[in-house]
Amino acid sequence: MPASLKSLQQMAIFVTVVTGGGCSVMYYLMQKNFSRSDYCRLALERLEAHPPAMESLGAPPLRAHNIRLTDRHNRVDPARAQIKIPVSGTKSAGYLYTSSTRDVRLNRWCLQEAVLLLRDGRRIDVLGAGAETLDPPSPQDFGF
Repeated sequence: MPASLKSLQQMAIFVTVVTGGGCSVMYYLMQKNFSRSDYCRLALERLEAHPPAMESLGAPPLRAHNIRLTDRHNRVDPARAQIKIPVSGTKSAGYLYTSSTRDVRLNRWCLQEAVLLLRDGRRIDVLGAGAETLDPPSPQDFGF
């Protein structure tokens, strides 16, 4: 018994909706996995402990937004993690560029670099003395 055209169309629509929903859920779960990782958590903790950066953002409250998985700045392998975390406060927003390495002996991540780049062009080294600059950053500044 051949299937009618209408039932084939309904089946195609159903499969498309289910596939799209599944892909969306998978993308969301991967973003959550990134946000719960040690290298991301360490960077956000250092940002929260840096008063000049928090003041520039107008935080607390500090909001860390979803990481774009397709961004070329986000790279993770077993030994190194480089991620760009979108953050915002009540006054400003920007990106926290981080670079971490994995210490195999201690089985933990070590934050090597954390630089907050605000929308107005200011750059704040979160791990350093808190020096603020207005120079436009280059990708080499972040090790990318």
